[in-house]
Amino acid sequence: MTDLPHIDPALLHPIDAESLVAPGDPLHPPRILLLYGSLREVSYSRKAAEEAARILQAFGCETRIFDPRGLPLPDAEGPENAKVAELRELAIWSEGMVWSSPERHGAMTGILKTQIDWLPLSAGAVRPTQGKTLAVMQVSGGSQSFNAVNQMRILGRWMRMVTIPNQSSIPKAWNEFEGDRMKYSPLYLRVVDVMEELVKFTYMTRGRSAYLTDRYSERIETAAEVQARGGA
Repeated sequence: MTDLPHIDPALLHPIDAESLVAPGDPLHPPRILLLYGSLREVSYSRKAAEEAARILQAFGCETRIFDPRGLPLPDAEGPENAKVAELRELAIWSEGMVWSSPERHGAMTGILKTQIDWLPLSAGAVRPTQGKTLAVMQVSGGSQSFNAVNQMRILGRWMRMVTIPNQSSIPKAWNEFEGDRMKYSPLYLRVVDVMEELVKFTYMTRGRSAYLTDRYSERIETAAEVQARGGA
């Protein structure tokens, strides 16, 4: 907790994992992948993601932050590209994600969208994002806006993720950070709330995602394929 000077340890309650998990859950730390959407040297979306990672670690999570530098545009190279392979491996490793984007021209950035576009809905028998949790955050240079988080919610649904209800939007981001750290404010408290909710939803869904995403239409398709092979 020494790395979270704005947190009162007495009020940051540990997550009661056993009351949330599915039967037989191994209770390992939730694995959270964080993506950010700016390559600037002073990137507030990256700083927000790093602050979120510290909070997640305080809640007992294992975190990884993907550096998008060097990631090619979608389809400009194949999936064997080292950065693409790294991103996809992290997506498979993760049980939940945080997407943090600046708002640029009223929208999320192409840098974050490129990362999402490189994540396939399916890779053989593996679905890297389906049934996993997602928290969305945005930073703005001006007044508060929700354009980027709203777009990311649409993408989260398209990627078949469980996007949590809470979200963070940080206006005038240049005024909310001191060095690499976020200042204490209601906006900081919202980030803590969002991460706490993400951890709880991750515990609740990770052992149940296969059942939650089991679909009638896909069972019919599977049965038809078996019949076509003469198996029934």
